[in-house]
Amino acid sequence: MTLQDILSAIERALAWLPDWAISAIVFALAASMALFLHKTTCRLLKRLVPARHRFVHSLIDAAQKVIRVALVLIAAAVVLPLLPIDPEVRAAIGHGLIVAGIGVLGWSIVSAISLASDFYVQRTNVASGDVIGRKHITQVRILRRTAATVVTVLTIAAALMTFQSVKQYGVSLIASAGAAGIIVGLALRPLLTNLFAGIQIAITQPIRIGDEVIVEGEWGWVEEITGTYVVIKVWDWRRLVVPLSYFLEKPFQNWTRQSSEIIGTVLLWVDYTVPVAPVRAKLEEVVKESKLWDGQVVNLQVVESSERAVQLRALVSAKTAPQAWDLRCEVREKLIAFLQENYPMALPKQRNQVIDFAEAQKQRA
Repeated sequence: MTLQDILSAIERALAWLPDWAISAIVFALAASMALFLHKTTCRLLKRLVPARHRFVHSLIDAAQKVIRVALVLIAAAVVLPLLPIDPEVRAAIGHGLIVAGIGVLGWSIVSAISLASDFYVQRTNVASGDVIGRKHITQVRILRRTAATVVTVLTIAAALMTFQSVKQYGVSLIASAGAAGIIVGLALRPLLTNLFAGIQIAITQPIRIGDEVIVEGEWGWVEEITGTYVVIKVWDWRRLVVPLSYFLEKPFQNWTRQSSEIIGTVLLWVDYTVPVAPVRAKLEEVVKESKLWDGQVVNLQVVESSERAVQLRALVSAKTAPQAWDLRCEVREKLIAFLQENYPMALPKQRNQVIDFAEAQKQRA
């Protein structure tokens, strides 16, 4: 029995109904069959594919919605020519199915891009100290959003071009592309600026996911890079949202451009009587006992002097900026305690000389 025979039997059984009701019932039956076929096929595939193939299972899960909608559209397109409806209505429904099919095609491409990028990111090490891993994840996320934006724009354009009025407008717009082109260019300037900025950032890598940066006087981590802006997680958990173009037009500090290691500085003002050698030895003892020190840099120097005190600068290194901050606080605290306990006279002091005025007058006389 062919599909035509089945539809004829349904039409004879429902002859007492109006044509639009018969068409709706046929559409519903076709959609139900498509959904049943989709559900059965997905379950069968999951049972046949071994559990160790996680990528295949994730592919099936990600494609379920797209395939479900596509099967429903295909079923509707198959039964549409056989329905007892007015030719104009049939043409309008057919046009709607074409537009929906273009949308499903764009949706499937975006889903495929997202799935491929997520699978690649899962295989990449994005530890805080892994510069290569952060480089890869930044490139993947920016290019994924850029590709998704381009596919979305092209999908909408393709769907609109199926309308005759829009197509004629497009032809007339091309014919008079002077002023219209300038207006459209100005309107799309922010979008295009950030779009190209995202591509350039993905290629040149001035910033990456997880980089420690100073932007507008705020220190934080690059938490997210979208298609139009960058989210900086400030040290106190605030979020600083900055346009993508900012990182190509204005200077900023990137503390982890080449590596995450960083040198921290501790400055102490002390009296001229301070013994520098014991303080230097104490500094080395403190960092060697600390779990935050990376074992590379430790140094103490006298870097400044004034009429009242001298300044000691301690340099210590750590693997990351947060660890360097904690190490600086630990060193500062323990060096101050060391001076208070062992050399209290070496702490900064104000010197005053008391003079007996009467005795001074006698000496002058």
